[in-house]
Amino acid sequence: MQLADNLVSIQARMAAACGRVGRDPAGVQLMAVSKGQPPAMVRAAADLGLTLFGENKVQEGKAKVSMSPGRLHWHLIGHLQTNKCRDAVHFFELIQSVDSLHLAEEIDKAAARVGKRMPVLLEVNIAGESSKFGLRPEVLVEEMLKINALKRVEIHGLMTLAPWTPDTEKVRPLFRRLRELKLACEEALGATLPHLSMGMSGDFEVAVEEGATIVRIGTALFGPRGRAGAAGVGMGDPAKEG
Repeated sequence: MQLADNLVSIQARMAAACGRVGRDPAGVQLMAVSKGQPPAMVRAAADLGLTLFGENKVQEGKAKVSMSPGRLHWHLIGHLQTNKCRDAVHFFELIQSVDSLHLAEEIDKAAARVGKRMPVLLEVNIAGESSKFGLRPEVLVEEMLKINALKRVEIHGLMTLAPWTPDTEKVRPLFRRLRELKLACEEALGATLPHLSMGMSGDFEVAVEEGATIVRIGTALFGPRGRAGAAGVGMGDPAKEG
């Protein structure tokens, strides 16, 4: 089965990347980015032992969560509109794409209404790309402290999306910079942040070498996205497809 072969290959590459820098492979989670994949494919991936899944769109994620095994863990990784915060808080265990204080405030309100604390990652626009969402690195610590003051939002780390490039060494400084920013946030908070979500199908090995704790893999695991589109599932936002 191609999915099983792909998973074995990815896991071997992750382990090799950990070995190159002396990391324990158990410290890096493989997130299956299931955007555009039918529920049957999610179940097939779960049958292979994967438990962490990421969705770009709240609506698509809602449908899949309810149709998938209950043991799975779901993160929202795509841009979240404030009017979708209620559903995001209800259906996802963690929101990786908090890109503004205003969004965090809306998540806080939605979480308060259901008596829940909502774990989040702060999305950082590490390369300063105008086409991407995310907090600017130069204001991250200041905004992080404001977000941390919210009662129902729990900051668990940082997330970024590096620019695509055929030369993955070009994104190494960006991943390294996110790791440095996490350290700065930890120093300001006086507490440890457990997660760095960075690296996708084309650059996850470099991300692992630079400290990623979650890599978001879609295409390398499931195959080209167009195949899923033919199955009648919405394609979603390509921004964080993995």
